[in-house]
Amino acid sequence: MKTPIMETEATKTSGAAESFWVSDMPPILFSPLEKNISVEVAIIGGGIAGMSIAYFLSQQGRKVAVIDDGAIGSGESGRTTAHLTYALDTRYYELENLHGRDGARFAAESHIAAIDTIETIVKEENISCDFKRVDGYLFRSGEDTEKDPLRKELDVLHRIGKKEVALQKEAPLPFSTGMCLHFPHQGQFHPLKYLAGLAEAILRKDGKICTETHVKDFDVSVITTDTNHTVNAYFIVVTTNVPVNDRTRIHTKQAPYRTYVIGARIPKDSIGKSLYWDTGRTEGGLAKPYHYIRTQPLDETYDLLIIGGEDKKTGQNDNSRYERIEAWARNRFPMIRDIPYRWSGQVVNPIDGIGFIGRNPLDKNIYIATGFSGNGMTHGTVAGILITDLIVGKRNPWTDLYDPSRKSILAARGYLEENLNVVKQYTGWLRKGDIPSFHELTPGQGAIMRRGLSKVAVYRDETGTVHEFSAICPHLGCIIQWNFQEKTFDCPCHGSRFTSYGKVINGPSNTDLNKK
Repeated sequence: MKTPIMETEATKTSGAAESFWVSDMPPILFSPLEKNISVEVAIIGGGIAGMSIAYFLSQQGRKVAVIDDGAIGSGESGRTTAHLTYALDTRYYELENLHGRDGARFAAESHIAAIDTIETIVKEENISCDFKRVDGYLFRSGEDTEKDPLRKELDVLHRIGKKEVALQKEAPLPFSTGMCLHFPHQGQFHPLKYLAGLAEAILRKDGKICTETHVKDFDVSVITTDTNHTVNAYFIVVTTNVPVNDRTRIHTKQAPYRTYVIGARIPKDSIGKSLYWDTGRTEGGLAKPYHYIRTQPLDETYDLLIIGGEDKKTGQNDNSRYERIEAWARNRFPMIRDIPYRWSGQVVNPIDGIGFIGRNPLDKNIYIATGFSGNGMTHGTVAGILITDLIVGKRNPWTDLYDPSRKSILAARGYLEENLNVVKQYTGWLRKGDIPSFHELTPGQGAIMRRGLSKVAVYRDETGTVHEFSAICPHLGCIIQWNFQEKTFDCPCHGSRFTSYGKVINGPSNTDLNKK
């Protein structure tokens, strides 16, 4: 591991707002790729999915290389709230409708296996990452219009064998939640400390990890970096939050959302060490938006109360999201002292509630892992287990459930709604722009402006220098929008994101904004 002389803008995290995890430890960095190499499996993306796949394959003696264009965990794995649970974003009664009883059962079993697997790895590799088994509680929200959703959820969970889940009168919180579902034996951890431990274990098995290395091109068995070095591999696995190796096949079946998080200081042990979720405004079995809560040890005097939610489509930002979460939190947690952390993350919601993990459609030796919704830590670990099994030729009962090629007629309504929303965003070509001239920009501010018939993305840095780029997303031509909270340019169609200097930090685009 090396410490950089100077951190690049995308080294630590994919936005201006740092999560607690990112601020709590130095970047996990290794040497960039500096020569051509050959491996059995090349993994693009160093988050929870990519590192889990590399760990499992290296444990089986396979020669692997992980390539990331930032630091390990500098994408969405460093912006999570790190709930380890099988209480999924999409309710099990909806999963049963979409995937049948066996599908719902496999969903629960796979995420339970993910938690158990993380615990085993932590013990076997002696990883100090604050792993802890905790209980989970799902309670009703005032916005929930579903009829008796807790009872419906409990009935399905019991039908698929999860008899340990029980209905109880209150969750152990400092406000009245009313009836709730109790999920025993869930978990939480520090995600970046865990990834650092996986990295050390991969290196001990002669795996290779290259950071600050951007993959610009794909072939059947070769990937090429920005520096024109190549990685020859029999298998390629793309774990970049959303795939960057194709333009349309998967992106119409899932949708990108920003989820917002605050970290508040509270007196130590003033809230029980558990995971908590409300049901939000449930629509078609999917809670949107909702709130999720946990604590993290901070120091001898304080814990960090981590509350997230209020999800909104990427590039269609509502600037009041942090204020909404803070108001919700202060109304329920009077012990809050201050709020030192605010950050957002990108979650990708599949239309049928289950991630896409397996062989990329129409490809023979390329695998993908995407569509993790709000359960990224367990979904990413499921990807590690399942893709390893697929590569080594071991039968896995979850294969069909997570198959990226699957089609779900029952999810047609969600498919239509999300894609109509995408079509609507192309009206961005008709909008006037945020400002008439870059002269209106203050240092550290960006915007979209019209110049003749074209749209220009402009950013004035802290020195006063103005940087200009095409406002057309290189993916499929949507007009990007300025995200002032993260100081990024975000695409409202498929969620590609770019730094204030035009560098791509989130797919499906794999190229930077064109300079003007």
